[in-house]
Amino acid sequence: MEDYKYLFKVVLVGNAGVGKTCLVRRFTQGLFPPGQGATIGVDFMIKTVEIEGEKIKLQIWDTAGQERFRSITQSYYRSAHSLILVYDVSNQPTFDCLPDWLREIEEYASPKVLRVLVGNKIDRDDPEIPPEVGEQFAARHNMYFLQTSAKNCDNVDRLFTDIAHELLQQAKTRDLPSESHSVQSISELSGATSAVKSNSGCCSKLY
Repeated sequence: MEDYKYLFKVVLVGNAGVGKTCLVRRFTQGLFPPGQGATIGVDFMIKTVEIEGEKIKLQIWDTAGQERFRSITQSYYRSAHSLILVYDVSNQPTFDCLPDWLREIEEYASPKVLRVLVGNKIDRDDPEIPPEVGEQFAARHNMYFLQTSAKNCDNVDRLFTDIAHELLQQAKTRDLPSESHSVQSISELSGATSAVKSNSGCCSKLY
């Protein structure tokens, strides 16, 4: 029998090239793979973390951003406890596509799923989307907001461990999006974390 009490399914979605795979690899393996190729279909990795003395296994699903894989990746939304929607802060079109991704989430995922908006690649010196624009989008859609750099490992561990923490709280209240275990209301979390400030250059905002 494996040594964990809770298993949570976390799914990353967003356009191709925004750094979803790099975020997953950085968190699970401590690696930043240069020249990472596009994900084909769906891949997943597992990492166990300890939150409040409880062993939690995160099953992290990395989905392809290309349109031709969309019918495959949509099936993974249904049993997700958390969905991480990622855009590239240096690529405006990846931000402009967020409403389309949200429509898919609303159609295929549980209404209780924990939704997180992530602006990745904050290490770049050519940002096109200011942090406040991401914050405003997240606030309008009742989402967490966090800025990350997979390359510099800024806020990557925090992203996944904070999700695990909130899913644990929801699991304890039995208010889960699927048959397993999940999180507190996003609005309550927003109030609890709104004091976090962002650093210029390298990521840090979780609302």
